[in-house]
Amino acid sequence: MRLRDTALDLSPLRLSREFRLVFTARLVSVFGLGFALVALPMQVYAATGSSVLVAVVSAVNGASVFGGTLVGGVLADRTSRRALIVAGRAAAALAFTGLALNAAWAAADPGAGTAQFALICLCAGLNGCVGTFSTVALQAAVPGLLPRDRLPAAGALLALTGQFGAIAAPALGGAVIALWGFPTVFGLTAAVSALTTALVCRLPKLDPPAAREGAARPGPVAAAAQGLGFAARHRVVGPLLALGFVQLLFATPYVLIPEFTDRVLHGGEATAGLLYSASAFGAVCASLTSGWTRGTRAGGGALLAAVAGCGLASAAFGASGGLVWAVGALALLGFAEIVEEILRFALLQAHTPDALRGRVTSVWSAQNTAGGALGALALGALAPLVGPGAAVAAGGAVTVALVAALAAACPGLRRATCRDAPEEAAPAPAHAAGGTVGEPHARGGGRATGADQ
Repeated sequence: MRLRDTALDLSPLRLSREFRLVFTARLVSVFGLGFALVALPMQVYAATGSSVLVAVVSAVNGASVFGGTLVGGVLADRTSRRALIVAGRAAAALAFTGLALNAAWAAADPGAGTAQFALICLCAGLNGCVGTFSTVALQAAVPGLLPRDRLPAAGALLALTGQFGAIAAPALGGAVIALWGFPTVFGLTAAVSALTTALVCRLPKLDPPAAREGAARPGPVAAAAQGLGFAARHRVVGPLLALGFVQLLFATPYVLIPEFTDRVLHGGEATAGLLYSASAFGAVCASLTSGWTRGTRAGGGALLAAVAGCGLASAAFGASGGLVWAVGALALLGFAEIVEEILRFALLQAHTPDALRGRVTSVWSAQNTAGGALGALALGALAPLVGPGAAVAAGGAVTVALVAALAAACPGLRRATCRDAPEEAAPAPAHAAGGTVGEPHARGGGRATGADQ
């Protein structure tokens, strides 16, 4: 393989104006959300001095994101996805405007703490619920903007925006808070959200098949159940979601980094920061060298290997007794996580029919929220019993064992590629199909199997 074949594939940005808009809006928005990620807990703690209330706001945001993900998935399969994306970004702009005004109120009247905390919870809930609509609708719309063989490259570009935001935005947000205070950082975030709203207004309607055809629609509960049923039965999608849950549950050791730093490495805040940065560094390296994913003929096999790599890297981190080995293991973990994310995005979107993409994407997003939380609880409960290193190493070993079991039990996933997905599951972009963006590509002579329908 030539070196240039491993470089980040930028062709989706050249091929599709609509994808360029999506990419730009996401890049701008992750920086705005990174500001808020730092500012919101700092503001609550500065105003109340209570970590419990910081946790309450986090719980409100998490619950609203989970609910918004499920509702947004149903809506993304029955109404204009552009309208949902615009609504989500506009809700974020409104929520952050409220937080900016609230922060200015707090500076002028420090005695109104209860009302200010209630408004923070309200704004966090609005952004978490309605703001999530845009995430689900955007992911469901991307396959309609590009040819199928560019989905891995699109996934890599979207993953890269998230990693850059995770690395740079919190530090920049902390600097803005230190220089100008909470009203300024929330005001900047509101302005960024308004800018992304204007950008996504330029997208085409991105109607799903149900909205285009005017077909009879099941009720919301039946529609959600239909998406879950498809995911559970499909020979690729079901095992793929199970594989992601395994990785989230057993191979995400980040919750134990503070304790591991203290009890194993005997370090302080600088050491913990280095460990967190190591994972982000590995993730960025994976995105920048993801060009090979475009031509791979073993998407499912490579995905299984990547998740097994997450388990091995997590086990190596748990077993490490020195800083150099710990940093190296977490860098490898971040690398494997992004490879897994890129391949999972491409396979999931390629094997899901357009009519179900919103609901299946919402299942994926909800799984990420729930799986990450459950994984943190599981490792947090195990660490007091066996120690943080042993807990992390055990989770990594369980991950590798379960990946091997899934590989043996699910040949459909093991052999899956984006190319073998049914034509109806991956609509061509407008410039290739000759219609409006989002229209399904004309089917060839092939027939979808029962599991794919």
